[in-house]
Formats: sequence, C-alpha cells, structure tokens
Amino acid sequence: MNRDVPGRLTSLDAFRGFTIAAMVLVNNPGDWNHLYSQLAHAKWHGWTFTDTIFPFFLFIGGVAMALSLGRLAAAGADKPQLLIKLAKRACLIFLIGFLLNLIPYFNFDKVRIPGVLQRIALCTLLAAPIVVYCGWRMQLAIIAGLLSVYSGFMLFYPVPGSGAGVLEPGQDVGAYIDRTLLGGHLWVQSKTWDPEGLFSTLPALCSQLFGVLAGRFLLNRLSRMEQTVWLLLAGLLLLWLGVICDAILMPINKSLWTPSYCFLMTGWALLIFSAFFWLLDVTPHAAVRAAAARWTRPFQIYGMNALFIFAFSGLVAKMLGFIKLAQPDGSTVSLGRTLYAPIRDLPIGAVNSSLLYALLFNACMFALAWAMWRKRWFVKV
Repeated sequence: MNRDVPGRLTSLDAFRGFTIAAMVLVNNPGDWNHLYSQLAHAKWHGWTFTDTIFPFFLFIGGVAMALSLGRLAAAGADKPQLLIKLAKRACLIFLIGFLLNLIPYFNFDKVRIPGVLQRIALCTLLAAPIVVYCGWRMQLAIIAGLLSVYSGFMLFYPVPGSGAGVLEPGQDVGAYIDRTLLGGHLWVQSKTWDPEGLFSTLPALCSQLFGVLAGRFLLNRLSRMEQTVWLLLAGLLLLWLGVICDAILMPINKSLWTPSYCFLMTGWALLIFSAFFWLLDVTPHAAVRAAAARWTRPFQIYGMNALFIFAFSGLVAKMLGFIKLAQPDGSTVSLGRTLYAPIRDLPIGAVNSSLLYALLFNACMFALAWAMWRKRWFVKV
C-alpha cells in the first residue's frame, strides 16, 4: 500500500511496546545484586541488551515525529505552529521527568536535573526545527556534523585534571561540562558525571534524527516490501559502522553515547523495527499477519500508553522503596523488600528470584495498560 502519509503503524506500536516492556523488566529486579548479565547495563565500555532500550525509545520517537508531522503538514498545519506543538510536548515531558526525580523527598538543593525523560524532551526540542525546516540531505549532514564535533571535543579537548581523550568515568569533557553547569544536581551514584548529561545529548539527538530519517523514508512511494528491504540494509550498514567506529574511533559506550554506540544501536533498531514492520504491516500472507498480530498484541497494548507506563512504573518503584513497614524487632523494611521476601525464599536461585519479581512487576504494569486499552484511555502528551 502506498500513501503520501501512512496511517498509524501497528508495527511501530508493537516495537514501542516491546521497548517499554523491556524497560520495565530491567528497571525493576527483585535484587540489584543478583541479575543476569544482559539485564544490567555494561559497567562502562561495551553493551548488553539493557543498553539497547534507551536508544530504541529515541529512534521510535523520531519515526513517530516524522509520521506525525507528515500528517499535520498534509492537513495544512503551518511550520511555526508545528514547532510550538513540539516545544509544548517537550516541556511537559521534561517536567514529568524532573518531577519523578523530585519524588519522594522534594529536595530542590540536590535533585538530579538530567534523566531519561529529560533527555527525550531535549532531543525532541532540538530535533523539532531540524525536522520541520530541513530536508533529508540536510538532516544527514547535521547528524554527521554533530557526531564529528562531539568526537573532536571528546578526543582532543584538554579537560582540566584529566587531559585530552580520557574516556574514563568522570574524566571526559562531557563530565567536565556537567560538573561546571549542573554542580550538585547530577546522578547520585556518581556525583561527578551523569549518564544523561548535557554534552552526550548531542549524539543522542542523532539517534532520534536517524529515526526521523526512517520515518521520512516510510513516506515515500516505494512499495512497503521495498521499504522493508532498504530498512534492513540500512540497519546492517549501521551495525557495520558501529563496529568500525568501535575499533578505530571510540569504544561502544552508552553513558558517553559514543558515535559507535549511536550507529550500533540504530542498526539494531532498524533491524528489529523492520521485522515488526514486515510481520504486521507488509507481509501479503494473511495467516502470517494474523498470527503476528495475536502474538504481538500485548506489545501493541503496552505501546499505546508507553509514556504513562514509563512514568507510572518509575513512580511505583520509588514508592515501594520509600514506604517503610515496621517489623516486630522495631526495625523497618521497605514495602518492596517485603513483597520480594516470599519470592526470594523460593528454591530457584537468587538470580531467578530477582528475575521472577521483575516479571511479576511487569505483569502488573501490563494489567494496567490492558485495562486502559479496554477502556480506550490513551494518555497523550
């Protein structure tokens, strides 16, 4: 099916839902000290399954932005109004993320300013004028320029106390900028750097712009089968670029969002999205499409309220750690530890108990998403 502006893609909802389900899973283990290695971030250089989740969100946001703007432009919306709409959305997402950081202590003196939602908001805000006013060639040039500038500073700027090209925790130019501008409002686990810091938002923006380019590509008049093939080839090319950059430029690193990480994760995003796209929106085999729709329905349901589930699951997790229950010996234990206790005592091993708790937490979030879907409650920002 060819359209100037395609309707809502079932595949994009499914991919978004898959990503939100993965995020809820890795963010809510029963015990952070007992995890399968792929369900934890890489300690520094390298990557795991967990490290794919954030760039997938940005890629998906870019695809959705391109398709949404295509529909609005076809409806006659003017460019300044589009920018205002996107700016309002970005500001609201930023405020939600900042509020989640404030809860439950509301300590404005030490609250962390960066965060996942804050970075998504900044990427949306920065991408908006690029998407509205620039063609695909200019967008590619901007991606190349941003990654080049970022690499140049990371490799050659002499950081006070560290020197140039030091890519260890807290010693790179991005950490120096964050300490200078954000002071005591950084990630509490490090205090000297932040994985969602200001400078590394530039290559993260490139991850979103790659999604925008993929969305723009879906607006062309190629058949959807041809689009699937080209998306797959683009994904393989970016995987190759990621490996090459890892070897000769900067290592794959999520916290630094190095160009190699940006390329590699975009490559995986394109491959996985292409699979969903072919199964749910392209394949001419009705039986295959029907089976895929059934098996991916939970992901589609999750994907229709992704931002709400993201924020609500984070809030619930915080409150489970904040609420304390008195014990017979006079001590207190968090509500989360109390709920985990009977699972921890199962004879399945510490790692599996931790995973089971995460799966049950995910099941609860899905039950909420399912109830909202049944009621046709879709929280839009």
